[in-house]
Amino acid sequence: MPKIRFTVPSVIVLLVLTLPIPAATAEGTEADFYVAVDGNDTWSGKLPAGNADRSDGPLASLEGARNAIRRLKAQGPLSKPVRVLIRGGVYRLLGPVVFGPEDSGTESAPITFAAWPGEKPVFSGGIPVSHWKQAEGPLWTAVVPPVRDRRAYFRQMFVNNQRCIPARFPNEGSTYRAAGPGVPLKDRNAAQKDPKTKISLHYQNDDLKPWANLDEAVVVVYHSWTTSRHRIRSLDPKERLVEFTAPSGWPMGYWENNQRYYVENVREGLDAPGEFYLDPNTGELTYYPRPGETMPHVEAILPAAEELLRVEGDAAAGKTVAHLRFEGLSFQHTRWDMPKAEMVDGQAAASLKSAAVHFLAARHCLLRQCEIAHTGGYALWFEQGSKDNRAEQCHLHDLGAGGVRIGETALPQEPERQTERNEVFNCFIHDGGKVYHAGVGVWIGKSSHNIVRHNEICDLLYTGVSVGWSWGYAPSSAHHNLIEYNHIHHLGWGQLSDLGGIYSLGISPGTREAYNLIHDVLAYSYGGWGLYTDEGSSHIVLENNVVYRVKDGCFHQHYGRENLVRNNILAFSATRGQVIRSREEDHSSFTFERNIVYYTQADLLGGNWSKGKFTLDHNLYWNAAGKPVTFPGGLSLDQWRAKGQDQHSLVADPKFVDAAGYDFRLQADSPAKQIGFQPFDISKAGLTGPPEWTNLPRQIQRPKMLQPGEK
Repeated sequence: MPKIRFTVPSVIVLLVLTLPIPAATAEGTEADFYVAVDGNDTWSGKLPAGNADRSDGPLASLEGARNAIRRLKAQGPLSKPVRVLIRGGVYRLLGPVVFGPEDSGTESAPITFAAWPGEKPVFSGGIPVSHWKQAEGPLWTAVVPPVRDRRAYFRQMFVNNQRCIPARFPNEGSTYRAAGPGVPLKDRNAAQKDPKTKISLHYQNDDLKPWANLDEAVVVVYHSWTTSRHRIRSLDPKERLVEFTAPSGWPMGYWENNQRYYVENVREGLDAPGEFYLDPNTGELTYYPRPGETMPHVEAILPAAEELLRVEGDAAAGKTVAHLRFEGLSFQHTRWDMPKAEMVDGQAAASLKSAAVHFLAARHCLLRQCEIAHTGGYALWFEQGSKDNRAEQCHLHDLGAGGVRIGETALPQEPERQTERNEVFNCFIHDGGKVYHAGVGVWIGKSSHNIVRHNEICDLLYTGVSVGWSWGYAPSSAHHNLIEYNHIHHLGWGQLSDLGGIYSLGISPGTREAYNLIHDVLAYSYGGWGLYTDEGSSHIVLENNVVYRVKDGCFHQHYGRENLVRNNILAFSATRGQVIRSREEDHSSFTFERNIVYYTQADLLGGNWSKGKFTLDHNLYWNAAGKPVTFPGGLSLDQWRAKGQDQHSLVADPKFVDAAGYDFRLQADSPAKQIGFQPFDISKAGLTGPPEWTNLPRQIQRPKMLQPGEK
């Protein structure tokens, strides 16, 4: 079915904007231009409200304000900052508002698009649904004309700001189990190179059936740290074999023979509150209301736009977009598409090509106190030569993939096209992975000199912060990145594996992970790590972090070179060990010093420690379950010291204020001072600012995340 193509109509304004700027009477509402939902893009925009004869007043759109400033700049260079104030209300977009190089401000004359004080302008990429009619039982229906006319199709719906569930088997919270891969895996290594192993699986019983509109159904298959999405090519009920139209990134059955999956967008699965189904042939939308939703008085939205704001320059041509500021604005409702012929898979959902708010070749731009919500993919992306931009105190939530992306998966050779020196500060990023389960809170690809600090990142199905995108010991493409004072928690939720609070890849000199509070990381099988240096992570400093209540290891290094892990508090890993070292290599893996490790389950050190290519010293270890502290091979501390390790380390109770309550402050007589441990204030991690902002995460209600061994 063809996609709908949306454009934002341009408005030709004949007025010459030479009117004097009136002084606004309300405090903080003086501006150069105004925008309001009842405005008109043929007006001057100089008035905050329409005048008596409705001959002039505010503009009607963000695009109208952009065009007004273009005309102002045509009269000569800006001599002072320009400010646009936008009244509250909903502004419907059918495609992104695009700002190009000609829309730039300057350092002394930046251009700001801000919310009217105390009001919330919402830029929505969604189409409202109306004219609901009651159908059989609890179901309600409405007709969606673009679908009925075969001009569009929609795979998401939001009712009263809640994401709805595409009708599915089994219901949300459960998965089916495959009977095995469609093509048996005789050689796992060879299977990775054979596309035939990636395109089919056997199902059990009658889990899949030849339902109506089967070609619009989507099968979501779990593979360790990611999921793949598939359209169905054929279904063989006799052989219980489903074949897909495009392959996954991994062979079926590679990680688990009876791997998990579910199927969505199936009319026959419409049997639970919050589920919907949109018939691609008739355009009939059917919805099962949640308790308390009174139809037809709900607000139902189908996302149509893929992006909402696009700040786009061309770094290779020397044309950048600079000194634009967006403050207090809300961007909501973006779509995702399900191609038939393309692989929809991949770590961190890094293959996605769009974001709700997208900066390309942007310089010195600011997104402040903005909201991005109800997305089909990532919320925000800085790429293609974007430098010195900042996202500050933004609320990113209900995300199809993840929160913020910085950089790309391939490093451009030309320095002007490389993305660097961007900052994500004091943002609340939560509830992601709703469509692409491997979405990351903040993802830094091949990009350097970025800062991620004072953010709260939680309730994702994969990693909190991912930095670097080079496997092994290739030349560095991500370095000098600073990840500090973040509160990262409630990740994985037992759905994906091989994930971490902070995850790194590749050689990263100058990269530092410090003062982060990480807890409640639960993997499906292996790999619920806290601090995770994977695949060649090298020359990284990890210090002054607190990690607790993770499944498989507070610190884990797969393999890497000469990392420094110091002055951290690592507590309560449930399985495998508190500190994990996986691959043996001939160089020094890391130095581990002045750390406090406190545990009740699993071993102190897990993995491989035979070659001695590591340095452990000046650490404090304690098994709070009353068992002896032992080292690899069951060695005592003295036997371990005989191997050259932990010469100045202690086995002693660190005397936390309340370890059971996760208060890791030290009592005055703690022996930690004997190892040179430097106390630090982890309460500063997370959001900063006024209470109405810092208390926002506390409003989330979630079930307790149980680690292995807990009841």
